[in-house]
Amino acid sequence: MVKKAIIPAAGYGTRSLPITKVIPKEMFPIDMKPAIHYVVEEAIESGIEEILIIVSRTKNLIVDYFDHSLELEAFLEKQNKTHLLEKEFIPKVRIYYTRQSYARGLGDAVYLGKSFVGNEPFAVLLPDDIILNGTTPAIQQLVEEYKTYLQSVIGLNKVEDKHLHKYGVVKGEPLGNRMCKIVDIVEKPKTNPPSNLAVIGRYVFTPSIFSYLETLTMKEGEEIQLTDAIKKMSTAEACYGKSIEGNRFDIGSYDDYISLINIMNRPTKD
Repeated sequence: MVKKAIIPAAGYGTRSLPITKVIPKEMFPIDMKPAIHYVVEEAIESGIEEILIIVSRTKNLIVDYFDHSLELEAFLEKQNKTHLLEKEFIPKVRIYYTRQSYARGLGDAVYLGKSFVGNEPFAVLLPDDIILNGTTPAIQQLVEEYKTYLQSVIGLNKVEDKHLHKYGVVKGEPLGNRMCKIVDIVEKPKTNPPSNLAVIGRYVFTPSIFSYLETLTMKEGEEIQLTDAIKKMSTAEACYGKSIEGNRFDIGSYDDYISLINIMNRPTKD
């Protein structure tokens, strides 16, 4: 039922400066593949057939990565290294691109996918978040709940109180099976967070999210927050949260990135 996905990848990556001046955070290497490759693979494993990646004009490396390199392929053939061509250089899914011309925030980036989505439910995967799970891919967990409720489902994760100020935090009515009905959401609460359930970078939305994004206006110096649209949606229609099974790593966090490298990287032969 959920066949399309949006991957916003147009941000400046300010938490990871200065390296992000030249290398997009989404291209940080993890076991010989960039981070965004794992997110695309997660989408494919979850039944996604079409992906729209939101890029900026400084993110051409992402576009190049998911494209053929005729020169490289010819070189490998000439060097009798055709076995390397058997590797999954390009994921088997239709990938499209559009640019976010100005850094107007995550809400604006998602809104750029309106015509791509049409009237279908769709997934949003943030490539900042790599979620390791031995069973069901993270976004598939939300897709399965969407099949039950036919309403938007937001990925959640329990976070220590001292870190809640970094995230959108929900207030929810428990439903069992790691599910809740969202009744409120607060972006980066400085005091009195409504719970310890923080939003992580996985969502399944109905197309109605675009109507709420359209009502938001960007104040000077601020961004259009996806959290604000979710807050409006949760007061007007049913919206659910799912505590995702798996270990989440934020590649914009130095400690998380190093931990992920230590888990994923393996010795390889040239």
